[in-house]
Amino acid sequence: MVATAQIEKFVAAQPAVDEQAPELARLAAALRGAFGTSFTFWDAQTGELLHVSTQQPASNDPFRGELARAVHGSEPQFISDEDSVLLLAVPLPLLQGRSTVATAAFVVRPVAAHEQFSGVSQLLGVDQSRALAWILRQTIWSPEAILRLASAVQSQIQAEERARQLQTEVEKLSHNLASTYEEICLLHGVTQNLRIKSDEEQLCGMVLRWLLDCLPTQTVAIQLLPVAKEGQITYRARTKSVLLTAGQCPVENEQFRQLIEALNLEVGCGPLVANRAVTESVSWQFPNVHELIVVPMTEGDRVFGWLAVLNHAAGGEFGTIEASLLNSVAAMLGIHSSNRDLYRQQSEFLASVVRALTSAIDAKDPYTCGHSDRVARISVRLAKELNCESEMLHTLYMAGLLHDIGKIGIDDAVLRKPGKLTEAEFEHIKDHPELGYRILADIKQLADVLPAVLHHHEQWDGRGYPFKLAGDQIPFIARIVAVADAYDAMTGDRPYRPGMPVERVDQIFKNGAGQQWDPEVVKAYFSAHDEVLTIAGEERANLTLDVQQWT
Repeated sequence: MVATAQIEKFVAAQPAVDEQAPELARLAAALRGAFGTSFTFWDAQTGELLHVSTQQPASNDPFRGELARAVHGSEPQFISDEDSVLLLAVPLPLLQGRSTVATAAFVVRPVAAHEQFSGVSQLLGVDQSRALAWILRQTIWSPEAILRLASAVQSQIQAEERARQLQTEVEKLSHNLASTYEEICLLHGVTQNLRIKSDEEQLCGMVLRWLLDCLPTQTVAIQLLPVAKEGQITYRARTKSVLLTAGQCPVENEQFRQLIEALNLEVGCGPLVANRAVTESVSWQFPNVHELIVVPMTEGDRVFGWLAVLNHAAGGEFGTIEASLLNSVAAMLGIHSSNRDLYRQQSEFLASVVRALTSAIDAKDPYTCGHSDRVARISVRLAKELNCESEMLHTLYMAGLLHDIGKIGIDDAVLRKPGKLTEAEFEHIKDHPELGYRILADIKQLADVLPAVLHHHEQWDGRGYPFKLAGDQIPFIARIVAVADAYDAMTGDRPYRPGMPVERVDQIFKNGAGQQWDPEVVKAYFSAHDEVLTIAGEERANLTLDVQQWT
C-alpha cells in the first residue's frame, strides 16, 4: 500500500501527464497484479518517463527510455539481456491515442555468489553486491513464461481498452440519439400545429418554449414582421412587428430590428452563426449579445420574420447542429406564415365580394337598406345564445348579409310595390331563395352560407318554401336566420305598412314557436331580447366581416 501511494504521488507530480494519471495507474495495477512487481512506463514516441516503479533499481534511467522508444512491433519483447536478468518491454495503448511502453527487469536463472554481475549491475544502476542482493530476492522466471504472461496481460488490457472505447461510443451515440429524438419530436410538434387557422403568435410561443428546452441557449426569440398596412384590413393581421421571446432576452423589439439590420441579412440568406470572434470585435454594437444564430422565416422572396437564439447557456459556441435545427423550424414557420397570409388575402377578397353583393341588395331595394346587416348581427347574437362555435358565428354573419341576395333577380315593380301583392307577384317573390342559391353556388368560399340563403323561409311545421321542409330537416343555420329575418321584417317599416311594436312581435314569436319557427331559436330570442332590440335600433354599423373583432 505504501509503494502504491508513492507511485500515485509520483505520477500526480508530473505536470505533462496529469490527465493520464488514472489510466497509467490502471495499467500499472494490471501488470503488477500479473507479475507481482511494478513496471515503469515510457512514452513510446519520445522516451519520456511517464510512471516510475519504486520496486526496481534504475527504473527511471533515461537509457531505459531510449530502449523503450526503440521497441519494434506491438508484441512483448526483451530489450536487454544481461545473462541472468532480462529487461521486458510491453507495448500498451493509452487514452487519447498515445502509446506507451512498460518495462521491468526479471531474473531468469539462479545465480551463485562468486559470479560476476558487471552487466547486471550496470543495467540495475547499482554495485555488484547490491545487484546480487536484489537478484536473490526475486522470483526465478523462464523467458517463455514471461512473454506468454506479458502477451496475455497485453491482450486483456487491449480488450478492456476497446470495451471502454465502445462504451464511450455507445454513450455518445445514445446522447446523439436522444438529441435527435428531441429534435424530431420538436419538428413533429411544429408540423402538427401548422393548421391554416392556428394562431400564429400562439404557435410561435410553443416553438420558442420547445427550442429553449432543446438547445443550449439562454434565449430564443422570434420577430414577426408586419403583413399588412394599418387601415387596409378586414381580418386581424399584423400591422407592426412583434418580438416573442423565451428565456432571458437581452434585447427589445427595436434593438432586435437594429441587430438584423447590422448583420445585413436579406431574403434567401441561410442561418447566420456569430460567436465571440465576431461579437467581441470593436465594431459590435450589442454588448449583451455574445453568441447568436439568426435564421429568416421566408417563403419565396418574402420574409415573414426572424428566428434567433441568443447567448450560449454554458458560455460555449453555437455550431452547425443548432443552426440546422433552427433552419428547419424557420422554414416551417415561414411557410405557415405565408399560408396564413394567403388565406387572409383570400378572406379579404371574399369580404369585398360580400360587401359588393350587399350593396347591390341595398341598391335594389333602398327602402330596406340595412336589413341584411341587422339580420346578420341578430343571427350572430342568437347563435351566441345557442352556444355556437366561433366558426358558426362567422358563417351566420355572412349568411345574414347574403340571405336576400336572390332579390336582385326580382322585378323592381314587385319588390317596391307599396300595396298588397297579388298571388302571382307573391309567387314571384318566393323565387328569391332559389335565385340567391344559384347566384352564390359557384363561389366555393360561400358554400356554408347556401343552406341559409335557400331555406330561410322554410317553416317548422313544413308550410314554408321553397321545399316545404319541416323540423330538423331545415338546416340549423337557416332556422336561426329565419327568426332574425322575421324580427327585422316585422319591426321595420315597409311601403305598405309601418313597423310593428315589439310587444306584438314578441306575441307572434310566442304563438309561432314550434309552428313557424324552431322553438329553441325563439327561446334564444327571448333570452337575448334586450340586446336584439339594441341591435335593431342602431344605425347601419358597417362592421368588419371578422366577427371575432366585435362579438
